[in-house]
Amino acid sequence: MNEIILKPGRDKTARQRHPWIFSGGIMKTPSGISPGEIVRVVDSKKNFVAYGYHNPNSQIAIRLLEWNENALIDDSWWQARIADAVARRKHFIDDSKTNAFRLVFGESDLFPGLVVDRYADFIVMQALTAGIESVKIMLASHLNDLLKPSGIYERSDTESRTLEGLEIMAGQLLGAAPPDRLIVTENGYRLSVDIKSGQKTGLYLDQRDNHKAVASYAAEKELLDCFSYTGAFSVHALGAGAKSVTLVDSSAQSLKTAQQNIQLNRLDETKSTFIDGDAFQILRQFRDSGRSYDMVILDPPKFAPTKSDLKKALSGYKDINLLALKILRPGGILVTFSCSGAVDAQTLQTVLFWAATDAGRNLQIIRTFSQGEDHPRLVTFPESEYLKGFICRVF
Repeated sequence: MNEIILKPGRDKTARQRHPWIFSGGIMKTPSGISPGEIVRVVDSKKNFVAYGYHNPNSQIAIRLLEWNENALIDDSWWQARIADAVARRKHFIDDSKTNAFRLVFGESDLFPGLVVDRYADFIVMQALTAGIESVKIMLASHLNDLLKPSGIYERSDTESRTLEGLEIMAGQLLGAAPPDRLIVTENGYRLSVDIKSGQKTGLYLDQRDNHKAVASYAAEKELLDCFSYTGAFSVHALGAGAKSVTLVDSSAQSLKTAQQNIQLNRLDETKSTFIDGDAFQILRQFRDSGRSYDMVILDPPKFAPTKSDLKKALSGYKDINLLALKILRPGGILVTFSCSGAVDAQTLQTVLFWAATDAGRNLQIIRTFSQGEDHPRLVTFPESEYLKGFICRVF
């Protein structure tokens, strides 16, 4: 096994079990290491630190896997680790009201670069790094033996693969191909999913608990659902007794699916309105025309993919929240999220402070949100906490 030597003092976070080592922390790398190859990582004095896989094409040069020097990282090791991750979700597997959830969440499950989601009888895999790319077929085979799904589909189609020097890939790995539309259940509601080409791997599984929590505030309210995607927030809200829902999204196909989801759950379609357009522009139109709502949900896409995008992103978050505050009635509810890893909860709260100040409104935070428990946050890896949100009362 090839050995990589770290610079003096650069082993501290690795020993604390943060799974990333950047290229700038490496003192010496042997020549000829293949992307994704397992390596032994040692400090400047040649003391063992951890095992990980190396990719010379990535700024994150090593992703750590194992801190036990006596471990043997072979097929059995990979299989045991994936079985452990699945076992930690057993209560999801046994849940009759929810059959769409995350089975493996990358670094948080000590599996850097691997995402595995279950949608009813199908599994979706993402191999996001060279290390996972080299073992994905073996992992898919083990998942197939372990869970016996109808099929396993690959959605390794994120831009992060290009940072690893990998091609974007999607397609069938094992078993039957998924249908164009697959019906899953979430909190007892039926939702139509496109796991072949839908956003993320088909649904925003990390919002499942938040869909239910937000709905508890929706009874008898006129609700505006911005960046609604396929309407999970609105479906839950209508089920909880919302007076009406207006869904805004820039994708006509997503809005069509949202309408289908309302029909699937036999909810009153006359209470729903669908607007195909840019949420910023629609909110400005509502503000200028005097349109108001009892409740506004903002669940925008990632405005800050990296820290270099942070300044522009914060401007976007402030703008969208300011516009929402302008159209909320006194006593109204603002539900606002950020999925940008570069924006922490305190920063999002500061954005709300400035938006409320400019709007001349009082704003109380009455509940905070993060991602669901199938997307756990590893305490040694702060980057695993990316979704944050607030329910606020406006007066």
